[in-house]
Amino acid sequence: MVVSLFDYTTNMVQPWAESDYLCYCVDIQHPAGETKEDNVIRVGANALEWMPPRGEIAAVFAFPPCTDVAVSGARWFRDKGLGALIEALRLFERSILLAEWSGAPYMIENPVSTVSTYWRKPDHMFDPCDYGGYLYASSADAYTKKTCLWTGNGFVMPPKRRVPPVDGSKMHFVPPGPERANIRSATPMGFARAVYQANSKR
Repeated sequence: MVVSLFDYTTNMVQPWAESDYLCYCVDIQHPAGETKEDNVIRVGANALEWMPPRGEIAAVFAFPPCTDVAVSGARWFRDKGLGALIEALRLFERSILLAEWSGAPYMIENPVSTVSTYWRKPDHMFDPCDYGGYLYASSADAYTKKTCLWTGNGFVMPPKRRVPPVDGSKMHFVPPGPERANIRSATPMGFARAVYQANSKR
């Protein structure tokens, strides 16, 4: 079993699902309850309240919302107030607690954020282009977006297969709209495949 919290796109678990791992992707944006498609179960639930079913967990991934902690939005922190910050840190803390409890290798992802101040510095940082070489069409991840990872329980950071970042920081140019946050936070598929290869026992 693989657990992925705050995971709307399910990109991170796709390589695991293809190898017959049952994957639970929890996000409040999914339809309420559980929706199963092949080996991916989309769970529409509040991650603060959800617990995985009994069974061995092979890996845990978490992508807690970053809007209220990312340094790119620091100029709006004061207007948002303490409540937004507290809620963001609660969701991050939930990710830590469940990941540590699982005993499985885990990674918690966020952009460069104030989490480094409130908890600790990240264990790893990467850009999507660093892992573009794991894809057949490597140009798909040929862009930069500085991403931080907090890892534990034996998580192995995969070796890089970098491609030239010909698209630059293209995520900055995603137009405003209801899907903007989901597009910007989608896991690069090259990185997802690299993590699977480095951490799967199959």
